[in-house]
Amino acid sequence: MKIKLIVDGGAMKPGPAVAQQLGPMGVNLGKVIEDVNKETQGFRGMKVPVEIDVNPKTKNYKIEVFSPTVAELIKKEMGIEKASGEAGKSYAGNIAFETILGIAKTKQPGLLAKDLRAAVKLVVGTCVSMGVLIDSKEAKEIERDIDAGKYDKEIKEEKTEPSEEKKKELDEFWKDLTVKQEMNKKAAEAAKVAEEAKKTEEAASGKAEGEEKKEEEPKKEEPKKKEGKKK
Repeated sequence: MKIKLIVDGGAMKPGPAVAQQLGPMGVNLGKVIEDVNKETQGFRGMKVPVEIDVNPKTKNYKIEVFSPTVAELIKKEMGIEKASGEAGKSYAGNIAFETILGIAKTKQPGLLAKDLRAAVKLVVGTCVSMGVLIDSKEAKEIERDIDAGKYDKEIKEEKTEPSEEKKKELDEFWKDLTVKQEMNKKAAEAAKVAEEAKKTEEAASGKAEGEEKKEEEPKKEEPKKKEGKKK
């Protein structure tokens, strides 16, 4: 029986999901986890798809490790834990086109891509959704550049390692952008606090005015009851 799991590379731990799927198989759970961690050691820091083929009768099993997702490989290359929560507004990192090309080559066999160029575009598309810059430009712009043939030479030569000079330029650009993003974030937070304070003040002011108005309103006198005629 084949069991599919997504585990932390080199750091799989016992948990409800693992126990629920492997427990009924009657295998030594601790041994399975130890073996999976050995097999995925090279993917430490990434989420890795694994498939464990268990023979319920003999309790023997075979572990097959699959390549991490494109998003995980991008995060690994950039040394980040998560993508941008606001793609298009804020950015998670700045990666070289050559690195994108390397990821595309790694994932090409499992991607629905007819050639390396198509695989590169799929990886670039992932950068769009993750809020990752490529060559200090928005990933959508890189997509247009690929369509225009601006990266044909790099793709043809399959150059997967950027020069040290380029790495330095990308790092410097990212450092400057990080400072700007942090300043914008603080400014947005300050504006939000000010807006909330203003709303609270207006609400309190409105309530006070309402109470004052209520106090100023003259009390209406009740109409006098007419006395009945004496017979």
